[in-house]
Amino acid sequence: MRIFLAVGDPGPLMVPDSVQKAHFAETVEKLANIDLYALLQKMLSESIWIIIKIAIALAIYFVGRWIVHRLLKLIDVAMQHRNVDISLRSFTRNTVSAFFTLLLILIVVSTLGVNVTSLIAVASAATLAIGMALSGTAQNFAGGVMILLMKPYRIGDYISAQGQSGTVRDIKLFSTVITTVDNQTIYIPNNTIATAIIDNYSTSETRRVDWSVGISYGDDVDVARKAILSMLAADARILTDPAPVVWVTALADSSVNLTVRAWVKNPDYWNTFFEHNEQFYKELPKVGINFPFPQMDVHLTKE
Repeated sequence: MRIFLAVGDPGPLMVPDSVQKAHFAETVEKLANIDLYALLQKMLSESIWIIIKIAIALAIYFVGRWIVHRLLKLIDVAMQHRNVDISLRSFTRNTVSAFFTLLLILIVVSTLGVNVTSLIAVASAATLAIGMALSGTAQNFAGGVMILLMKPYRIGDYISAQGQSGTVRDIKLFSTVITTVDNQTIYIPNNTIATAIIDNYSTSETRRVDWSVGISYGDDVDVARKAILSMLAADARILTDPAPVVWVTALADSSVNLTVRAWVKNPDYWNTFFEHNEQFYKELPKVGINFPFPQMDVHLTKE
């Protein structure tokens, strides 16, 4: 015989061994009377149904992805026919893709039997908390909308902003992607770039190239000017309107500084700049023009 303490009763509760044996026998009898065939059949039925739901969910996912892909393609074609700006096309495509992908995930989860209403409520609460912690993300989205409305730059433009320079490759929901001249990929948050000073070098078809050439005191400026203009005239990339010019801009400590200005098409800027720098260095000495070193005249007097 065992002794048990009942809650609220200071005295021991005596349970006879016969009662315990009766409970044990009843439990054994229930286990013995279980219909194993029915249990296995039920488990098999449930397993088959789960497999069917998973198969349906996968089918919905892959069909949905195909539909979303086709929809995005139709949107691209429609905007292309309407000559919509490529930056707006990219932004719209990213937004639509994100929306329909999220909707597809909710449909798949609902097919699997998950309560979507509760999931949305939890997601909304989580989104609110994350949004309060990451308020800059919403600002970046708003910055992207401002960029598309104001159009300070477009995809393919060469810009300088936030200390970075490169070609705009994409305008995403929250950032602008640029590629530098040495092929680095830079992601700039839309909020910061939308409120920053932006140098856009691609808004015009032409761009002015400036060179600074220092020649020695005593050299003939007219000879230098004629030689430089002759070199520029031989280059088909140099535009004749506006015509190239060469001016004396400073009488420096060690040199007479000439400023050379010429106009070229935007894609030709850097090649023209570097090639003529080298050409000036090689060709000007042939006509008697010298490049001075820094120097100082010292006068000695007897006391």
